[in-house]
Amino acid sequence: MKKLSKWSIFYLCIVFVILYAPIFYLIFYSFNSGGTMHDFDSFTLDWYKELFQDTRLLVIVLNTIIIALLSAAISTIIGVLGAISISMIRKKGFRNSILSLNNVLIVSPDVIIGASFLIFFTIIGIKLGFFSVLLSHIAFSIPIVVIMVLPKLEEMSPTLVDAALDLGASWKDVLTKVIIPYISQGIFAGFFMALTYSLDDFAVTFFVTGNGFTTLSVEIYSLARRGISLNINALSTLLFLFTLLLVIGYYFITKRVNKTPQAGVRK
Repeated sequence: MKKLSKWSIFYLCIVFVILYAPIFYLIFYSFNSGGTMHDFDSFTLDWYKELFQDTRLLVIVLNTIIIALLSAAISTIIGVLGAISISMIRKKGFRNSILSLNNVLIVSPDVIIGASFLIFFTIIGIKLGFFSVLLSHIAFSIPIVVIMVLPKLEEMSPTLVDAALDLGASWKDVLTKVIIPYISQGIFAGFFMALTYSLDDFAVTFFVTGNGFTTLSVEIYSLARRGISLNINALSTLLFLFTLLLVIGYYFITKRVNKTPQAGVRK
């Protein structure tokens, strides 16, 4: 493997500093007793205590986590079935057309997607709130899951499925004992990507949320518009740490999956 040059390493360091410096700046001032992001007076945990005493904000955090988990789970199930269906299409032109339609939600601006969902829910009479946000998050997460799972399906040899069917396995057994174990790494990747997209989404959620229900990203935006408050820093710090835990969890899960023998592969 070719080693990176000194200039490449220097360039990567600059990129990481630009990416992470604002985050660490935000985290640093979340412990400032002065209440500003200019002069650091002394270390304090008062902003975190204030955060945990805010019952309304804790309910919003709970709503955000429930929406993220539900949308990630449902979109993963639909996305896996969709990816399997796409992989079984024999006509290349039709398959590429389906993939292009799948990718529309990924490349489309979030503002357009959010406005489209708002118009759609208004026309069919769905009240804006928990259900509208959940449906929107499921909809934009499904294409992400498909993209994550499809490459693993393309790696799998079709002879594995044919051999299982020749041995008398039903399609249910083929799906649960051959296909899903083989693509499990892609499934985990799709689930975690859908989870993080749901947690981070602002633009789409801003359009489809209603009175009495909101998510963390929309609430942070509302708080920031009222003026700088370091409880926003504390909240953002906890969100960053939670996301970091998700990444670490995903790393160990995929590492464990890689160690387990896949269907049709001898170790």
